[in-house]
Amino acid sequence: MTLRRIPRYPRSLQLAIFLLILSVQLVKAASEYDPYKILGVSRSASQAEVKKAYKNLAKEWHPDKNKDPNAEDMFIKVSKSYEILSNEERRSNFDRYGQMDENQQFAQSQHQGFRGFQNSFYFDESFFHFPRSRDFADSKYLLHHAQFNTDVLPDSHKRPYLIKVTSEWCFACIHIEPVWKEVVLELEPLGVGVGIVDLGYERRLAHQLGAHRAPSIIGLVNGRVTFFHQAVVRENLRQFIEDLLPPKLVEKITDDNYRVYLDSWRVENKPNVLLFDQIPIVPLLYKLTAFAFRDNVRFGFVDQGDTHNSQLLRQFNINTYAPTMLLFKEDSEKPVDIIQARGMKRQIMNEFVSNNKFLQVPRLVNQQLFDELCPVKQFHRRRKYCVLLITGEDQAFLPGNKAFLDFASANRKDVLRFAYVYQRQQQPLCQALLHNQAALSPQVVILERRSHAGKVMYRSVSGGWNGSEEDKYRLHEQLELLQKDPTYLRSDATLPELNNEMAPIFVIRWINSAYDYIVQIYDDLLYSNWREMMPILSLIFSALFILFGTVIIQAFSEPGESKPRKPKPKEQPQAEEDASSRGSTSSRPPKKDFVEVTELTDITYISNLVKLRPGHINVVLVLTNASKNALLRKFAKEVFSFSGTQTLHFSFLNADKHRHWMPSLLCSTSGAMRREVHSDEDEESPDYAGHVLALNGHKKYFCLFRPVFTGDDSKDSSSETSSASDSRRKSRPRSRSSSHSRSRSHSREDGTGPKRGSGRATSIEVHHKLDRLGLWMERLMEGTLLRLQVPAWPSLSETANSFSES
Repeated sequence: MTLRRIPRYPRSLQLAIFLLILSVQLVKAASEYDPYKILGVSRSASQAEVKKAYKNLAKEWHPDKNKDPNAEDMFIKVSKSYEILSNEERRSNFDRYGQMDENQQFAQSQHQGFRGFQNSFYFDESFFHFPRSRDFADSKYLLHHAQFNTDVLPDSHKRPYLIKVTSEWCFACIHIEPVWKEVVLELEPLGVGVGIVDLGYERRLAHQLGAHRAPSIIGLVNGRVTFFHQAVVRENLRQFIEDLLPPKLVEKITDDNYRVYLDSWRVENKPNVLLFDQIPIVPLLYKLTAFAFRDNVRFGFVDQGDTHNSQLLRQFNINTYAPTMLLFKEDSEKPVDIIQARGMKRQIMNEFVSNNKFLQVPRLVNQQLFDELCPVKQFHRRRKYCVLLITGEDQAFLPGNKAFLDFASANRKDVLRFAYVYQRQQQPLCQALLHNQAALSPQVVILERRSHAGKVMYRSVSGGWNGSEEDKYRLHEQLELLQKDPTYLRSDATLPELNNEMAPIFVIRWINSAYDYIVQIYDDLLYSNWREMMPILSLIFSALFILFGTVIIQAFSEPGESKPRKPKPKEQPQAEEDASSRGSTSSRPPKKDFVEVTELTDITYISNLVKLRPGHINVVLVLTNASKNALLRKFAKEVFSFSGTQTLHFSFLNADKHRHWMPSLLCSTSGAMRREVHSDEDEESPDYAGHVLALNGHKKYFCLFRPVFTGDDSKDSSSETSSASDSRRKSRPRSRSSSHSRSRSHSREDGTGPKRGSGRATSIEVHHKLDRLGLWMERLMEGTLLRLQVPAWPSLSETANSFSES
């Protein structure tokens, strides 16, 4: 008999085969759960069909109606199936991956599939030597995106939060877990909020916090996120929480400054709390309480072991064997409440402070205080009446204010709230209650708020308030009538929102915001948080690139002006090109490739000049029938670069049709211009062709351009134009002189009239009349031209002009 040797496989291979078989069985069992089969609908069923099937099955398998032992399990399966199929995202994930967990990120299918495979084993903790995927004690601290924005973020203005960012396969998270639990057990009873963010489940929230790796520890105070960068030990985390709190939350009080501290209620409008303790440093519990109530109460700390505090201890008879808290309001000599306990708990301190958040008679300094002190009426049994004293800030009002405080102290009731307001600081509120009448003496108003929109019912106490016994008796009598008859308040009004007297000015808020931003940038740079710094660095480099790029383009686009240009013989003068190029650099680019030039006629005269809109200018060219074509072409070329300006309009006036309009316009001016017109009239026929006027119809003034060249030699004109251009480059102030005087000087240099020659010479003379119009247009845009005022615009009709000339 031959014995066959049975081969022995390695243990690793046996384990792999076992895991493969087990995984197949688990996957097969998981695949049997199909929400479509449970609800009895097809995979293409609509939401209406899914909802209808769910309602029918829920009624059938409800445990209260169905006595089948499996009814409860079936009802749970039906509900779970409806949760999956009613949500489009979950349904899509189930169709593609077969997953049913609403929090999983299905974009990473390979990683999540392996994670689901690992979590399906019941022995994963002992086999892989990992802790469970999530500790049951941490489940109450898990944060979701919606919960964070609705609950945690607003609550961070009342208490700091310590948030841990973790993930499933984070080996470093395992090492900090014992320290984290120890810190949570210590800080949570003190009032520190605790949160946990799973980087795999809540990527949206992690991105909002700026956390991109695990583990990370984040501090959240006043909505601001701060990362913890030190070694994860209990002392560092505790100090991290203390550093997150704003400075000067608690003031150190000694015998030297306690008087000033207790009397600060007049300015701060807050009660004052003093904590006496044996330790020299302020306890973290006290700092957290001060942070939670910093808007309503001021906090001070007294070290009982300091020898400089002996007077304080004797005056208030402090027991040195246990921490003691004293709360002061308007009376700085006597506290209104005292607590003393060896183990001061957070609940005791919060209750002690919350019951004394307001002064006995606080001053209304903002809308939030008004809403808390005088809430809106909710039910008939919860009526709150606000007794409001409208007074002033001067020393003369102090006796009346003190009498009102004494009255409020003697008539403390749950339904009555006493407050006062300065009329100068809250004028809209006082005007609504006093019917826009300034109160010469203090007034008392009893009001009840009816809606959040500001509607109130009120009644003014007759006779004003001087603090006399008669005033106190009258006010007490009306309060008694009010409690018996709620309809005693018969006047109604809508109050505006109160001014925030305690709000810092804009400059201080801007400085604080800038400081926080700089600190955040420094922190990101120090710890190399480049992912968060990339948008800021991109913005900075983009701005620098645009700046230097603009400088380089301007440097290479403009040639050096020091190089003289050699004029080419037998060519057109360069005055036209120079003027157009100069105009193009000083005005907007034209929106069209042509210039719209309209003729001034009896129809268009009113709209284009007399009723021209304010700020608009009409540039008018004066021409004749003989020079019309040549001047219009030259005029369009010179003003083309200025046609993109929306406040400029271009027109022309035919002097042959309206020959009396120009003399009438010039005669309506004063001084030298009128004498010059009379000298021109002595000539046979004054030639106004080539004159250009900038007319401001609204302000009734105009600027005048006269032809400055009448020669017939193209070489002379070219040299004259280039010399004028050079003189303009070398001495800019000389170009500031008026166009009128400059044109007259040129006309004198060139002669009294044009030479009678060939037709070609005449056309050149007309063409060169507008050589310097581009320079004149630049000065018009700069506002340096001489403005000639007119009392009224002359009419285009010859009769009116003849009448004005006579």
